[in-house]
Amino acid sequence: RVLCCLVEMFVFLSVPLKSISVQLHVRDHVASVHSSLQYVNEEDRPLEAMFVFPLPADAAICHFSAKIGEQEIVAEVQDKESARDQYDDAVSSGQQAFLLEESDESSDVFRLSVGCLSPGQNASITIVYVIELSIQVDHALRFCLPAVLNPRYTPAASAASVPEVSSACVIPYTLSLSVDVRSSDRISRLESSCPLDPLEFLDAQHTHAMVNLSAGHRFDKDVELLLYYENTHRSTAVVEAGAAAAQSGSLMGDPALMISLYPEFPAEVMSSLASQREFVFLVDRSGSMSWKMHHGKGAQKRIESARDTLLLLLKSLPMGCYFNIYGFGSCFECFFPSSVVYSEVTMEEALRRVKSMSADMGGTEILQPLKHIYSQPCYPDHPRQLFVFTDGEVWNTKEVLDLVKSQTFSHRCFSFGIGEGASTALVTGMAREGSGHAQFITGTDRMQPKVMQSLRFALQPAVDDISVDWTVPEGVMVDMLSPPISALFQGQRALIYAQIKGQSSGETEGAVTVKYRLKDQPVTNQLQFTLKPKEDTGLTIHRLAARSVIRSLELQEQAGRASGVENIRSRIVELSVQAGVSSVHTAFISVNKDSKQTVKGPLLQRRVPTGACHTAGRNPRMDPLLRLVSLQKAAGCWELNAALADVFGKTEDEVTNHRPAQVDGSVWATVLALIWLRAYKLDQRVEWQFVAMKAASWVRSQKPDGLSQCVCEGNMLLGSQVTEDALGI
Repeated sequence: RVLCCLVEMFVFLSVPLKSISVQLHVRDHVASVHSSLQYVNEEDRPLEAMFVFPLPADAAICHFSAKIGEQEIVAEVQDKESARDQYDDAVSSGQQAFLLEESDESSDVFRLSVGCLSPGQNASITIVYVIELSIQVDHALRFCLPAVLNPRYTPAASAASVPEVSSACVIPYTLSLSVDVRSSDRISRLESSCPLDPLEFLDAQHTHAMVNLSAGHRFDKDVELLLYYENTHRSTAVVEAGAAAAQSGSLMGDPALMISLYPEFPAEVMSSLASQREFVFLVDRSGSMSWKMHHGKGAQKRIESARDTLLLLLKSLPMGCYFNIYGFGSCFECFFPSSVVYSEVTMEEALRRVKSMSADMGGTEILQPLKHIYSQPCYPDHPRQLFVFTDGEVWNTKEVLDLVKSQTFSHRCFSFGIGEGASTALVTGMAREGSGHAQFITGTDRMQPKVMQSLRFALQPAVDDISVDWTVPEGVMVDMLSPPISALFQGQRALIYAQIKGQSSGETEGAVTVKYRLKDQPVTNQLQFTLKPKEDTGLTIHRLAARSVIRSLELQEQAGRASGVENIRSRIVELSVQAGVSSVHTAFISVNKDSKQTVKGPLLQRRVPTGACHTAGRNPRMDPLLRLVSLQKAAGCWELNAALADVFGKTEDEVTNHRPAQVDGSVWATVLALIWLRAYKLDQRVEWQFVAMKAASWVRSQKPDGLSQCVCEGNMLLGSQVTEDALGI
């Protein structure tokens, strides 16, 4: 299309997008997002505007409309090629038209085209999408409204193209945001990366609350909201009535069921985390990793945060495992020819190389290092755990996901999106296809606690033979719409969507039973639910279920043979049109056919900027916690020296003089480190939990005398009151 060819030639003169207004409606752990975009043509010629913007990859766009004056035009979902043709025909003939389409290369990039605005004319665009809220390490539910779409790196040899959006230091439009939260659980608090007005509770039970983004916010960074309920980890089931106008027996016509499960693993299994693993860390070292983590004072560069995280990971690994570290950009390199046994020697060699890691490897080509990793033979009885750190600026997302999926039986993949603008399609897709877990580090987030949560997941035993069984009354059948569950983790939610067919003569209760094997032990989790539909849900569950089915079909299409691809494509288009939700093969199109005037003359073309500036700065001094961790030996102990004493704010003589005579210097140093962590870094326990476990295990292995006196003297030296039992020694 001519527009795509001209897009890089656009000059920013008068930007037509003036404001964005967002209404966020949260119901338990599902959100409905209503965005209104106000366009004004302030130029003296007809205008066509193009806005390329990010949305979460798992979002289901379900409404698109345009209002010009008092006239509102609601868009229809159509086959993408047909929609594009209609848009081009309408614009070329002088009609007003609006097109919203998903990128062919990445499901978290959308292009909005606004055609034929007459001079002085206003247009209001409304986009609605629904999304599941992800759970964070501190049990918060996270919603992110992306502002930044980082340019996707494309190798010179590739002909593929993902829309590129230039960064802009000053965003010429504003954002207003209102949030309405209703929950079956009590709301504790709501936090944000941006200034908020005070949270207002609308009922005595604190299950309904509202809050607004403070006025005047410039949409120059992601808006992140963290919602805290009193009991987030509670399994729930919701049945939603079908659409009255939809055909009975269809997905939209029958009731839809959403099951939210939080599996509980037996305590005896979780008490001993497995050490026999192979850990491979794949770290993005492309140029964009030199950008700041956020725009606030003292922000680290992304590569600096990655280095600190690798330090913590290397110190937290269990003895007896294998590990390797890869860096990638336009090319890639690995620290060792193949994974090596974790020891003091290999750990120190890796740490030496981590300290010199820079964002100096050019573009972002993740496919080749992945192929190299997967070509390495796995070690017997050491399941491979792949940790991927990237700001997600790749062009061939779908090819990468296909590769990860092809290796699903040989490894688990844990992915981390670093900084604002990380591709949710890439980061969540790699974790989904690799039966792992995805995390995003944005704003002032610390990377370390989120990575440590994933390390705990990686150390959990793999769950095998997962099955889902339904118990429902006679005459009722449950058709599971979600893909088969491939991974379960303690404390992490698993979602199941299903279609309820038929009717029961009397009974209204059902149950879902999830069975699996954990370290060769059978485990059963069951949840009861009512078949009575919940009212006033706005078809949110149906649309999320449809999006889940569409995503599964898109993955089948990518992996399928040529003979079956067209049939899958037809099914995607059919379901997308039926449910009114977006897909890679459909688009929303609206044409103002009732306009009495056509626009004449050549169109000006304007591209609306998104993004934010990234500036350099000096490195802050290493955090005291990381300084302490950096001094720990691979076996788990510390040595008594001046560097350790400095972490405690003491001299080496002060620390040495307090040591009980019968206690070895390393035991004394290690007990002091454990006391200091408990006394002064308890709020960061997630980050040092594995470091402390190794340390306590090492102390126990030494069978030292005088531990009680050691703890007493340590408390006196450090000015703390930590008990011996709390240290686990």
